[in-house]
Amino acid sequence: MAGETDTGFDRTLFFTVPDRDARGRLVRLGPVLDTVLGAHAYPVPLRNLLAEALVLAALLGSLLKDQDGQLTLQVQNSEGVVDLLVCDYRAGELRGYVRHDRARLDELGPNPSLHALFGEGFLAVTFDLAASGQRYQGIVPLEGETLAAACESYFFQSEQVPTLIRVAVDCSGPQAIAAGLLLQHLPDGEEGRERLHARLDHPEWDHLAIMGGSVRRDELLDPALSLEALVWRLFHEEREVRADRGPQLVRGCRCTSDYYRQVLARFGEAERREMANETGAIVVDCAFCSRAFDIVFDDLS
Repeated sequence: MAGETDTGFDRTLFFTVPDRDARGRLVRLGPVLDTVLGAHAYPVPLRNLLAEALVLAALLGSLLKDQDGQLTLQVQNSEGVVDLLVCDYRAGELRGYVRHDRARLDELGPNPSLHALFGEGFLAVTFDLAASGQRYQGIVPLEGETLAAACESYFFQSEQVPTLIRVAVDCSGPQAIAAGLLLQHLPDGEEGRERLHARLDHPEWDHLAIMGGSVRRDELLDPALSLEALVWRLFHEEREVRADRGPQLVRGCRCTSDYYRQVLARFGEAERREMANETGAIVVDCAFCSRAFDIVFDDLS
């Protein structure tokens, strides 16, 4: 199996099983997850929810061939206990945020279901391709018990690609850990070729799904088990498995004073005066990193 051994946190591992026309991704988050979760005092159920969403963003985002492209996962429901969940991935940068009603959340108890948190919500998966300027979006009902199940539905309904996703989360200890596996069947192993569509009884996919589905929670979360070793454990009976390390993952909040100044400069002077406080500064809060920026324009001083 080609590729360097991947032993650390906050990396993706790409792998293919050529004889089965399959590709996969593995990710295990550690310090980056702690940084994102630490921006807000999230209750435990929301720490677990956001951790799962960040793993999914890393898994799906790592499928992008456009290195400057962006993958965004978003669930929004104005009537839900959680009215907004958004995560995105771009070139190894991850960020995410959950907005919620704390009083209503406390009424749900320690282990609320996905439906209890969101109600009748929908998951939007958006791929923005920087090279071509194109945007692809799929929206699926937020059905099932996990966000991972909803992402599987996205690939089946929108992409017609048989996909298996497994995610494990442990936010109970001093360091939060979350990890995931994505496995897909692509006939002939090439994009643009005819896909399986509804033929989910294909024997090669059935075999792969059984092998990938056997992964255990403790295996995904065990930092002593490298991602490469985990791929080998799952697929060692295959004639060939190829693996390559993906990009290092970092917390990717892209907020800066210069960026917000450029955005606010698009508004007229009168509009900016309405936004400004008594000192003449326009205060912009970044929900992702929980930082506030005071932006001052000369014409407001």
